[in-house]
Amino acid sequence: MVSLKMPDINSVVIAGNLTSEPTFRRTTNGTPVANFCIACNRKFKDSSGQWRENVCFIGVVAWHKLAESCCEFLSKGSAVLVEGELQSRSWKSEDGSSSQVVEIKARRIQFLNKQVKKEEIELEPNQQTETTNEDEADQDSPSDAPESNSEFDFGFQQSKF
Repeated sequence: MVSLKMPDINSVVIAGNLTSEPTFRRTTNGTPVANFCIACNRKFKDSSGQWRENVCFIGVVAWHKLAESCCEFLSKGSAVLVEGELQSRSWKSEDGSSSQVVEIKARRIQFLNKQVKKEEIELEPNQQTETTNEDEADQDSPSDAPESNSEFDFGFQQSKF
């Protein structure tokens, strides 16, 4: 009988919101690493026809430039789409207890919110500059482009196909 080998596939795509600020550190050899947790909500109808919500909390780890970008642009509540692979790791704490976690090792993270650097968010209200209609007219966007009120405006209205 021919032995068949199952292909090794470890790929995951998930979208959610950060539950807290990402933590950033460097390994002993200086490699940047960021850890954060996202919450992914699933709505469904139960057997009685009532709408219910189930929340899944998933840990994410990002390395190198991706880790630096996460710490620069993400904060609690940020919406992200994460592509990566599942990995498990275990460790012993200082008190001798063992712990294990399954998390996503990110290959790609799409930031779904408007990109604003954390430093800009933390400015005092009197330090922020307001945009006037004259400033908006100076931008490179075409004046006949339709206005979008969508939270998830990806700029396709201006594309010419």
